[in-house]
Amino acid sequence: MIPSKNSAPRRLALTLWIALLPSWAFAQLDATERAIVAWSQDHAEDTIALIERQVNVNSGTMNHAGVKQVGEMLAGELAALGLDTEWLDMSEVNRAGHLFGRLNTDRDGGTKLLMIGHLDTVYEPGDSFQEFQRDGRYATGPGVSDMKSGNAVMVYALKALQAVGALDDMQLVVAYTGDEEQPGSPVATSRKALLEAGMWADVSLGFENGIADADGTEYATTARRGFAGWQLMVTGKQSHSSQIFSESIGAGAIFEAARILNDFYDEVRGEESLTFNAGLILGGTDIEADAETTQGQAFGKRNVVPRQAVVLGEMRTISQDQLERTRAKMLAVVARHLPQTNAALSFDEGYPAMFPSEGNEQLRLRLSKINEDLGRGPMPAVDPLARGAADIAFVSPYTDGLAGMGPAASGGHTPNERLDLESIPAAIQRTAIFMYRISRDSAWHRTR
Repeated sequence: MIPSKNSAPRRLALTLWIALLPSWAFAQLDATERAIVAWSQDHAEDTIALIERQVNVNSGTMNHAGVKQVGEMLAGELAALGLDTEWLDMSEVNRAGHLFGRLNTDRDGGTKLLMIGHLDTVYEPGDSFQEFQRDGRYATGPGVSDMKSGNAVMVYALKALQAVGALDDMQLVVAYTGDEEQPGSPVATSRKALLEAGMWADVSLGFENGIADADGTEYATTARRGFAGWQLMVTGKQSHSSQIFSESIGAGAIFEAARILNDFYDEVRGEESLTFNAGLILGGTDIEADAETTQGQAFGKRNVVPRQAVVLGEMRTISQDQLERTRAKMLAVVARHLPQTNAALSFDEGYPAMFPSEGNEQLRLRLSKINEDLGRGPMPAVDPLARGAADIAFVSPYTDGLAGMGPAASGGHTPNERLDLESIPAAIQRTAIFMYRISRDSAWHRTR
């Protein structure tokens, strides 16, 4: 239930809603946690308003002014909560920058929490998908799924904790990166502050959208696959096509590119959690390809053996071991050249994987228990194949973590992004109660 915008009827509706709950509802929650539930229900519309304000500012990664504007909007929210905010300019890697908020980071003795969101979307100013729209229990718009709804849940979970008196003693860093969709290179520069926060933290939480089945089952995210781009450059011997396959002319660049891709499919495909894709292919006498924009053009003739081909692709892996193993297999395939051809395969820096560690699983069990305490049922771990790469993976070597803490949404990176507005209070409740419980549990604090 999402109450109306009018505050008096909203409070009355909330009081009636709580009164009508069965006697067993929320029995496992303490008084502070029940207050969090009530507060989040009462402020659902305020959360939606913050989502709408963000969505209606274009913040495509390369729209630096828009990214910074969303950052300023959220910086005001964090500052009002008592966090020290900082804008980290990233112009040296041709990106807008990052927003960080910190609370009690100079203390020791409690569980240190890192909350991760991002300000940018995949939609640049020229995209036709630009506006927040609401239709009943759903909303659409650029970033409602990935990830402006999650950004708002981060803020309103902290507001809920402040409202019940549980925030002031917490130790936390809030990190909103400004280039998650297209990170600046090198990542040693663009992710330096995030890595430092991960080394400081005990537990990290990523707030991209949650996942729920049609039957209402909600899932926790304990793993996300890493991402790496690859580029295949192939050369052949240009000649009249009547001489193709001869000893002196050979197979040509396009046949060699096709041979390599087919062998990738036959020999590299098959490991659990591994996928790879060839997204762009160009071949001919002359080609021009831009790996940054994945655009290009080619010229060739049917009666000319092509001398050039290029393939741009990506792969996703669940661990560094799987990434290195896959790279080795691909390089072995490339090394077997058809006659009179040559090929070279290179890899981008990419994103690391968030490996499904035992620590992450223990956090999932705690989150699932909270969801059950809220009367919503257990939360199984989602298959990593259902998730893309994310910034939380950079800190996963240093901290236990959970991703997908945002509200239920779908259609990321498409004009079909859709947010389930009714899932917002539950996302706030899960987050705030999780932070409240874990911050008081000394077992999660690691002395450094």
